[in-house]
Amino acid sequence: MIGLATGDSLGAPLEGLPAREIPVTEMVYGGLHLLQAGDITDDTFQALAVAESLIENEDFFADDIARRMCLEYQKNPAFYGPTSSQIFVGMINGGDPVILSRNLYEKGGGRSNGSVMRGAPLGVFFPPDKTRLYSIICSRITHYHPVACECTAFVNNMVSRLCRGENRTDAYCNSLSECKNTEVLNMLSERRKTPLKPSLDALEATHCAVSVFMHSSDFEGMLIQAVNMGGDTDTIGAVCGALGGAFWGLDEIPKRWRLKLKHRERIEKAAFSLAKKAF
Repeated sequence: MIGLATGDSLGAPLEGLPAREIPVTEMVYGGLHLLQAGDITDDTFQALAVAESLIENEDFFADDIARRMCLEYQKNPAFYGPTSSQIFVGMINGGDPVILSRNLYEKGGGRSNGSVMRGAPLGVFFPPDKTRLYSIICSRITHYHPVACECTAFVNNMVSRLCRGENRTDAYCNSLSECKNTEVLNMLSERRKTPLKPSLDALEATHCAVSVFMHSSDFEGMLIQAVNMGGDTDTIGAVCGALGGAFWGLDEIPKRWRLKLKHRERIEKAAFSLAKKAF
């Protein structure tokens, strides 16, 4: 959780910009939303909604997660992409999010990375044999597309395995073995054959974040590479941060970054409570 928030915050001011020749290594202000250094975006706010629902209910309830995410949307709607915004506005108007999400998918939408960036709390909370199912259900609240669902499940499965002591290669290979979507499986299993593209597409974003994580030797270097690639930097940073936090642990997340996080008390409370109540 703390790694996710750190990656989101570090990458948010660089969102939508081209790759940096001189890398940003500290939390800065600016960006599309004129953020202050240490601000977080919907990547973290949605992850907090998932985490706090799991903590309070001590189980997975999709309706409660959807309600909490919609409340977060109403506080900061400018952060949200078109897919999630459409679903949450529909919810505010009385619609069922999964029906809205499925209808959007049937019209050709819902493949963006909005569900991938928020799902890591499911991997912390649940063991690998339960993570995939709940990840897909959670993704379908806003992103019904099977590629988005499978990417979410893959990342969360890796998080679950890393949190429970699997080494990086085993977590990656075991998560691949549970992947049921051919397109996702082909790209992620042969990740070196495809150039990294930090885009809004769920698969391209997942491929990018997983590749950076797998090839990095420490948390700090991983995040600096991730957020300086250009494109959807806050989401690539958030997914890398979640994976890196699960693998290297809290002590390897630079303290200078953690201390600058806005909403730090809420993030840390959710992180430690989630770990305490995890299965």
